[in-house]
Amino acid sequence: MMLDTLQLMNFAAENEKLKAFSDFLKSENAKYNLTAVTDDKEIISKHFFDSLVGERFLEKGANVCDIGSGAGFPLIPLAVLRGDCSFTGVDSTQKKVNFINAACAMLDIKNCYAVHARAEEIKPRGSFSAVTARAVASLNTLCEYCLPALRVDGVMIAYKGSAAEEEVAEAEKALVVLGGRVEEIFRYTLPTGEDRAIIKIRKTAPTPTKYPRPGNKPRLKPIK
Repeated sequence: MMLDTLQLMNFAAENEKLKAFSDFLKSENAKYNLTAVTDDKEIISKHFFDSLVGERFLEKGANVCDIGSGAGFPLIPLAVLRGDCSFTGVDSTQKKVNFINAACAMLDIKNCYAVHARAEEIKPRGSFSAVTARAVASLNTLCEYCLPALRVDGVMIAYKGSAAEEEVAEAEKALVVLGGRVEEIFRYTLPTGEDRAIIKIRKTAPTPTKYPRPGNKPRLKPIK
């Protein structure tokens, strides 16, 4: 689809389902502490717009896994925008999974649901055409979580801050070991002024079956 910045911003600010999701997020946040961003304009910019930027990397009809979905970003905004795609959210915190599924039911989002699992437990391996992750972990750790879930030639869409090149350099060995190649670093600026980047990684070879390692090893001992 690849909407331009103005189109994405208009969608983030004006879509009725996203407006309802914002209200639901704020009401549930009072109970569950889902996000530190509660101002309406900041939700639109830092959550909705930021999430939607990644849609440019989703092929038509993509089968997408969102790892570490948290309060539903980028999962729910992408699912609202891209009705042609299917989305599976994965999070290790049950209350966040419950929140996402409640939001999808309330908003009648039929192409999206969430499951309670760790990234290391995603099955079946190699079944997704795209994997997204936003504010989850450093890139070398993130590659170990994401690449095993992707089919060969699928794309990993990593939402990052301004230090994208440094993270890519640190992940060089992990990419080789896990079967990935950086295709693009897409830089953009949020309406609130913060610099962001998306690192697009193509899966070029099957990931060895010993990855991802269990026991939180991807975080504790990332591939370097």
